[in-house]
Amino acid sequence: MNNKVAPIFVTIGRVLLALYFLLPGVMKFISWDMHVALMQKHSMVMIPVLLTAAGVFQIAAAFALILNRYTGLVSLLLAGLVLVINFSLHDFWNFSGVEGAHEMQNFVKNLGILAGLLVLAGHSGSQSDIEQR
Repeated sequence: MNNKVAPIFVTIGRVLLALYFLLPGVMKFISWDMHVALMQKHSMVMIPVLLTAAGVFQIAAAFALILNRYTGLVSLLLAGLVLVINFSLHDFWNFSGVEGAHEMQNFVKNLGILAGLLVLAGHSGSQSDIEQR
């Protein structure tokens, strides 16, 4: 690939991943009751604490990615969050029919997001965030 366009693609991918977390992070506060109901449906505990922590973290992490700060660390932390969300909220094995298919689709989609975060973490680990700019 042309060395001049590769950094542009990495930047676009990084910002798109950031938006993937920024918008849901904001929505956790705008649609609080909906998110609480979803977490209750999946028998989660400490819902207000976890929901607040997830929303604040997603927003802060998204801004860090947009600004290309601590990209490797933030990508790995977001990857961990995706794994937790996948196994606690997209537990397709506990559902059947359309609901099970929907949860499986979200689970697999999140594996793609996880892959992107791991690639971004690996890329940023090869050089400092400042050198990337």
